[in-house]
Amino acid sequence: MILITVPTPDVTITKQDNPQMSHIYGFTDFHLITREKGGIFMFYNAKDELLFVGKARKLRPRIKKHFEDSVSVMKKYRDEVTKIEICEIDSAVDREIYETYIINKFQAKYNIEKVFYK
Repeated sequence: MILITVPTPDVTITKQDNPQMSHIYGFTDFHLITREKGGIFMFYNAKDELLFVGKARKLRPRIKKHFEDSVSVMKKYRDEVTKIEICEIDSAVDREIYETYIINKFQAKYNIEKVFYK
């Protein structure tokens, strides 16, 4: 049996109620997310329920796309997201394994691919 441990997030950003600075859907701390490194990201709601898990070769542009793109799986649910956790993971294979594991272990609400628990 293989033992997989969910990595500790390297960065966590939370939504601001009345942001004074430039923001994307209430998130003002996108500058804390690396542009050049890859990893996985997890979107949570106010009840700390896991909404969506994704992976990317370059984290910041990929996460921003979920809030700006008209074809994102999250386009209907953007307002629900109140917290984003980011784990930097260099290996593409490791990112794939962690993403699939977390989706199924914590039953991410809006992931429709890679789901084995339904």
